[in-house]
Amino acid sequence: MLAKNLGAAGLVSLPLVTPTVATLLYVASYAGTVTTLNLTLSSGYNSSASLEAISTSTGCASSPSWLTLDTSNSILYCTDEGLSTPLGSLSSFQTSEDGTLVQLDQISVISGPVSAVIYGEDGDGLALAHYSGSSFSTFSIADPSALQAVQNQTFEMAEPGPNASRQDAPHPHEAILDPTGEYILVPDLGADLVRIFQVDEDSLTWTAIEPLVAAPGSGPRHATFLVTEDTTYMYLISELANTITGYEVEYESDSSLAFTELFAINTHGEGASVPNGTTAAEITLSPDEKFLIVSSRGENSFSIPNFDPSNSTEIVSDALISFSVDHSSGNLTLVQEYPAGGRIPRQFSINEAGNLIAVGLQSDGRVVLIDRDVKSGLLKRFIANALVEGEVTTVIFDE
Repeated sequence: MLAKNLGAAGLVSLPLVTPTVATLLYVASYAGTVTTLNLTLSSGYNSSASLEAISTSTGCASSPSWLTLDTSNSILYCTDEGLSTPLGSLSSFQTSEDGTLVQLDQISVISGPVSAVIYGEDGDGLALAHYSGSSFSTFSIADPSALQAVQNQTFEMAEPGPNASRQDAPHPHEAILDPTGEYILVPDLGADLVRIFQVDEDSLTWTAIEPLVAAPGSGPRHATFLVTEDTTYMYLISELANTITGYEVEYESDSSLAFTELFAINTHGEGASVPNGTTAAEITLSPDEKFLIVSSRGENSFSIPNFDPSNSTEIVSDALISFSVDHSSGNLTLVQEYPAGGRIPRQFSINEAGNLIAVGLQSDGRVVLIDRDVKSGLLKRFIANALVEGEVTTVIFDE
């Protein structure tokens, strides 16, 4: 049963205040493509917004899973998960103002890369989390045309975790930097750990240090950091338990990290219920760091008007859930539950201004743009959408 309904008004009004401007977005899909979308926004309540594909590349091989943009150097990195091949791959592309991508290099990597982050003092390293390959690996991107492996580690477990079907082996799911850039953190869904690697300040090499132990069976997936005047916080979203756990982070004198758990709430807020079959996905802070937004898959909790005005069949949608962040305590307060625009919002991105959210809907093969009020944190309406062949895995802005 669909729990909520969004009226047709949620699809039409376009109170955009920016002058006509075009923005590029890059979309990865399991169809084997990286697609460049052109978003055109026009000012005025009665103006239109369009989202159109202007370029497609098949250079990232068969299973593109994650995109990382080096804006300053106009380089796009794509990981191929290798769902139908023994190995995955890492590709680099030169971007351009017209949206075309020119492939610079491609190298084979351990299977299952699902996330990547740029690291190193000069931004010369790229760290990958390998889900099916149970590994963490790093590469030199000093020359994007000559990618080079730096270091890797493959993990093992003595026995399956509490959720044996999903925790049969270590499954690193994301690679992220801490706020200092001195540590790379890797939530491991299979091992119920957040693995931590200290980066050598004079090179791209790293050393594994004591991991953060998460709740048994929780399945850590992604995380994000908040730095206030007095405190560093980390928010960890766990896919299997559908929880958000808040931690206070302290930097120890022995170059280690200490975590104090502050709270653990489910993805719909403290005391709320989570629909059966739900799996938590993405977590990110708004650019002003006043709001935290997460995506929740498999809920089928909204019914929204079809994006095709000639089709009266409503769309079943999962949820995006927004919280306000108390900088003095790190606590989260539920602000809103809003339709993601379709099924399985695996990943989403927020633009630099914080007024647009791009959502990649894996099961629907669709990207939607949602208008967001920066001050209140409320998502207001869908302003554009585009169908993309295959299962959408990532969508990011090029700004």
